[in-house]
Amino acid sequence: MIDLTVNDEQLRRTARRCKEKNIIVPTFAQMKNPEIVPEKIKDELKSIGLWDIHPRNLFRITWKNEPVAYGGGFDGVNFLKIPSELSGVKANIIALVGKWFPTGAHKVGATFGCLAPRLITGQFDPTYQKAVWPSTGNYCRGGAYVANLLGCESVAILPEEMSKERFDWLAKVAGEVIATPGCESNVKEIFDKCWELRKIRDDVVIFNQFDEFGNHLWHYEVTGNAMLEILEKEDGNYFGVVLSSGSSGTMGCGDFLKEKFPASKIAVGEALQCPTILLNGYGGHRIEGIGDKHIPWIHNVRNTDMVIAVDDEHTIRLMRLFNEPEGIKFLLKQGVPDEIAKNLDLLGISSIGNLIAAIKFAKYYELDGDDIVMTVFTDSMELYQSRIREEREKSGEYTEIDAAKDFDMMMNLSTDNMLELRYYDRKRVHNLKYYTWIEQQGKDLDELNAQWYDRDYWAKIHRLIPEIDEKIEEFNELVEKM
Repeated sequence: MIDLTVNDEQLRRTARRCKEKNIIVPTFAQMKNPEIVPEKIKDELKSIGLWDIHPRNLFRITWKNEPVAYGGGFDGVNFLKIPSELSGVKANIIALVGKWFPTGAHKVGATFGCLAPRLITGQFDPTYQKAVWPSTGNYCRGGAYVANLLGCESVAILPEEMSKERFDWLAKVAGEVIATPGCESNVKEIFDKCWELRKIRDDVVIFNQFDEFGNHLWHYEVTGNAMLEILEKEDGNYFGVVLSSGSSGTMGCGDFLKEKFPASKIAVGEALQCPTILLNGYGGHRIEGIGDKHIPWIHNVRNTDMVIAVDDEHTIRLMRLFNEPEGIKFLLKQGVPDEIAKNLDLLGISSIGNLIAAIKFAKYYELDGDDIVMTVFTDSMELYQSRIREEREKSGEYTEIDAAKDFDMMMNLSTDNMLELRYYDRKRVHNLKYYTWIEQQGKDLDELNAQWYDRDYWAKIHRLIPEIDEKIEEFNELVEKM
């Protein structure tokens, strides 16, 4: 659970640090509805770049940033509708677009949700403690960025086989960068490094996205409301949300939407090469951003309706179709609207995986033109240019024939490797938490059981939002008085 106990001595040191660095902490309400951000702050943002390491960019942790690189204000929710000419299904697939967050990915929201409650209560002291961000990519990037904005030093931990862009950027922002063995699915190695740091250092605090409920809570409140705002304006019947597993934080928006639309579904995607939920399986894969081989502590499994395994080969093939000049030309010939075909670089690798899963979901349930499926494009190809270069070196020039083959593959995605989760299927998945979190990470068995049997467990977490906002406002007042 999120602890809001106040440490007065550390709180005052933290407030003084924030005063020195001119830091104002936004509330969840302001991230959800940035129109209520004070005009003075909006004016300041007019001279600040989206990626600038400037404390006012904390107020750009929202889905509603104007889609520009410099000086932008706030607009409506950034989203993209995928037409049937591209998806091959009649259903309306609508995705929130993560590129227009600072760092180019929505993970800055999750990291804020984890760090802010401890900062504003004095549980984390930026004057001597360092924030450790164990991740398979974007989370440690977002964590290092947000920590920097909040006057904190960071340690980023991620697998050595992640993209070159991640390491290059982290080297400039994080105080320390630690590469652990393996690829996207090697999460345990990250956890092991965290235990090693705990034993040998007294200046680190671990912010593990896989067990920090601030991650879940940010997406429940901010991402969930962003999706609801779209649904209130769109014609059609909301059927469900499809999201890759990852840390399971983003799936908090599905919990929010189920409260508004009780009949709606939550589907979770994972790599076919590492089918942890589908088959209790394991393996390595190339869909960066969905670390696996375990069930995250913050995954509300009882609320999950389906698992969809996505072949990483399909994801990489579509990466080229969506980004190579011959691929874009071919899509335009197939009737894909120009404004869509030329903006497909808004989809990073895991975003393409989410799109594939959403298409399979729509096919499985035989959805029609009146149905809406929501998903998230977590980041863009701006963060993966090295992967495109690697594929060119490996497979050669991308031709019209390649594009035709890949487009045909997309139009004929099947409904294999999918499972509707019955009660005992969900319980089987939930029980997998025991091996990672009780045996390896020392969590409490009673809390594991409460996650399944206590019908109010998740609601207790969601009800913390007003209290967190109240403490943020009190903290800002304390900073002002310093």
